[in-house]
Amino acid sequence: MNTYNENIHNVNLEYINPLYTPEKFMDMVPVKPEHIHTVFQSRSEISNIIDSKSSKFLILVGPCSIHDVQACLEYANKLKDLSNKVEDKIMIVMRTYFEKPRTTTGWKGFINDPNLNDSFDVHQGLEKARGFLNQILHIGLPTATEFLDPFMPQYYGDLISWGAIGARTVESQTHRQLSSGLSMPIGFKNGTGGSVQIAIDAIIAAKNQHVFLGINEKGQTSVVKTSGNQYGHLILRGGKTGTNYDAKSVQSAVDALNNNNLEPKLVIDCSHGNSGKDHRNQSKVFKSIIDQKSNGQNAIFGTMLESHINPGSQSIPSDPKDLKYGVSITDECIGWEETEDLINWAYTQL
Repeated sequence: MNTYNENIHNVNLEYINPLYTPEKFMDMVPVKPEHIHTVFQSRSEISNIIDSKSSKFLILVGPCSIHDVQACLEYANKLKDLSNKVEDKIMIVMRTYFEKPRTTTGWKGFINDPNLNDSFDVHQGLEKARGFLNQILHIGLPTATEFLDPFMPQYYGDLISWGAIGARTVESQTHRQLSSGLSMPIGFKNGTGGSVQIAIDAIIAAKNQHVFLGINEKGQTSVVKTSGNQYGHLILRGGKTGTNYDAKSVQSAVDALNNNNLEPKLVIDCSHGNSGKDHRNQSKVFKSIIDQKSNGQNAIFGTMLESHINPGSQSIPSDPKDLKYGVSITDECIGWEETEDLINWAYTQL
């Protein structure tokens, strides 16, 4: 008979709370057929841009992260009005980032902590995230996000038109496998150190079939087999080694893609390492990208801008009610006026 009393199971866990199934959240936030059509049509259009079947330029733009639904809905309405004016040359997709990878610690995003007070009401976060995406689709805008937790795509991936794998997770086998089964085009960022090859390896991995553990819509742990994602592409975002949006860096990335038998297609991020994390530098990066594109660098099919109603960023105060309206609580963003000016300028150049 076992006489030992030592606890060896879940030693460092404070709790494990069951989560509603993806199917339950879909029932809680039903999606109209016209919203489903927006997702389907926009995914197809992005794929056509990547395949050079469409000459439109893709701009992925919006807040670094979603934290205030009302402010972001105001932003979305402004963005839709602008999109209507430039849609013959530019496809605009709104950034709706709910999960935030942290280098060490910090706020992990709207789904993890929607109340910004360490209450970690994930049920509320997921319901509000789906509700927000539903409202954006009602406006008529397609949405983009970064996938972090491998279970999350089952909860809201059906409402996303373009996805990203970030610089901190691009080397993760879990995220490469996940991407191979995602239903939308996926961009892979170069690593935080600046390595483009890490992202290229991820694109190759995601193009292939994989079998791994995941969950289904009923929340059951399942064996998942994927067919491979043929619309993986490179995102240049700079890194510790410096920026990589200039013509020489772009050509180097194109050569690397060609050398790995991949289509030389890429998106360039105006923020992060390319801006030195200073929002005031985003316009310089953006204008360089548009100049390269208009001068014949057809490998560039899109760009990313971190943008909100008001410029800059802010820390989360002890009382979230003291937050400044329309200002990012993660990376610095450019304001709406600058965003509108840049996109209107790009329209005249493309």
